[in-house]
Amino acid sequence: MKASSNPIEISFELAASRCADLTPLVYQRLFAAHPETQAMFRSEGSDLVKGSMLALTIEAILDFAGMRHGRFRLIACEVASHDAYGTPRQLFTAFFVIIRDTLRDLLGDEWSTEIAQAWDTLLVDIDALTGATG
Repeated sequence: MKASSNPIEISFELAASRCADLTPLVYQRLFAAHPETQAMFRSEGSDLVKGSMLALTIEAILDFAGMRHGRFRLIACEVASHDAYGTPRQLFTAFFVIIRDTLRDLLGDEWSTEIAQAWDTLLVDIDALTGATG
């Protein structure tokens, strides 16, 4: 299997080598930064929902940052879905920042300038896609 040259993909690969499941780390950070989000998850079965939500988000991120085969369209679909739940768009896009920050902490010294710049660009592009700042 050929090693990726995509910095976003590399950041996930490096994180996967350090952590079997990002879910607890991402949601701990989300709930600490945005305590109001904790009430958005039901108590029973929420771990499955969180894990599924994160997995789908990662797939969408990788597609959006890569070949754009279509999975990235989930982002726009979920914006509409979360609008219906009453989730502010800024809070929706904050989830992507939380993921980036979690990866950055896991990677430590391996969080390169190239990875940081790729994530900065990705977050601006996601913000534009979701209309969070418009």
